[in-house]
Amino acid sequence: MAARATRRPGVLLLLAALLLAAAAMPATATLHPVDYLALQAVRRALSDMPGSGFFSSWDFTGDPCTFAGVSCSGDGRVVTLALGDPRAGAPGLSGAFPSAALARLAALSSLSLVPGRVSGGLSPAVAALPSLRFLALSGNVISGALPATFSPALRTVDLSKNAFSGRLPSSLLQIRSLRTLVLSHNSLSGEIPRTVSAPLVHLDLRNNRLSGGVPALPETVVYLSLAGNRLSGRVGGVLRRLTRLSFLDLGGNWFSGEVPGELFSFHIGYLQLRKNAFSGDLRPAGRVPAGATVDLSHNALTGRVPPELATAAAVYLNGNKFAGELPAEIVSATEGGRMRVLFLQDNFLTGIGVRGVPSSAAVCAHWNCVSPPPAVVAACPAKGGRGRRRPPAQCGGRRG
Repeated sequence: MAARATRRPGVLLLLAALLLAAAAMPATATLHPVDYLALQAVRRALSDMPGSGFFSSWDFTGDPCTFAGVSCSGDGRVVTLALGDPRAGAPGLSGAFPSAALARLAALSSLSLVPGRVSGGLSPAVAALPSLRFLALSGNVISGALPATFSPALRTVDLSKNAFSGRLPSSLLQIRSLRTLVLSHNSLSGEIPRTVSAPLVHLDLRNNRLSGGVPALPETVVYLSLAGNRLSGRVGGVLRRLTRLSFLDLGGNWFSGEVPGELFSFHIGYLQLRKNAFSGDLRPAGRVPAGATVDLSHNALTGRVPPELATAAAVYLNGNKFAGELPAEIVSATEGGRMRVLFLQDNFLTGIGVRGVPSSAAVCAHWNCVSPPPAVVAACPAKGGRGRRRPPAQCGGRRG
């Protein structure tokens, strides 16, 4: 009896140590049954395209929270779902977009899908998931109208390069947390909603079928692309307020009126206004940032070429009505190699003045009211002009 009594404290100490060790180990929450079934439905709906092995880890005899692209919360809910191999050039997924299954993931905060061949529509139930902050489905063939309601928690929406059609829902542009909106390369039509109250930093609506004017945009915008639509009217009043712009592309629309001079004093590294109906003299309010690209080609701009463009690395002024002589500052920048591209063809210039061009530069000045210097002729790519010089009858007495 005495020997048995002396062994009991040792057993109790061992049990206590085991209990403490177990308490110190992190608890692994069991995936919520609703989320488990939802992931199974996602797997049934989608397949790896040839060369993709994304779903190879999706073995439901194990823990779904360890699957590729799946992250779970401590209480066993799926919070992140990144579908497809994110490596550049990796094949994507195919199948029907599993809206019904995804809508059951009530705690989902991030949903992404790599480019592939996923079709179907984006249901309102998915777009409006209450915790959804990140939604990116770019580069698939998802179609139909955009939902009328989106999650109020969204910060990023990228639905570009799909087949969405119909109008741009006004609710999307009023989400108080939305910073990035990319809807480019779809078939959206109609006007941009008049109220844009979201604090957007990045707005990309290029290559759709949008029409009408551009509403007032938030002053927070840094990146703005509306290119390749059917937008029209004057935009000076809108653009003057966007003092934080670093990228602006309005090319391929029907915008008219003067180009606001304030744009050139902003820190815009890429200014693209080509193929519109901008007119009048160009009056920059300051020099463009060093190394910038400025493309004002194929408009109806008049007057003299402003010297404030001399700090740019690439300037496209072809297809306008500029006259007079090229400023000495631009001549110097071109000859010194600081300006690598200068397209002046199809204008009414009477003086070019460029005597030498570095071999790496592309300079064109055909079809003006003066013959381009030999150095410029040699530096112009084959696509640069229709002829050496305009006929005198087109120059209206301009000398060159």
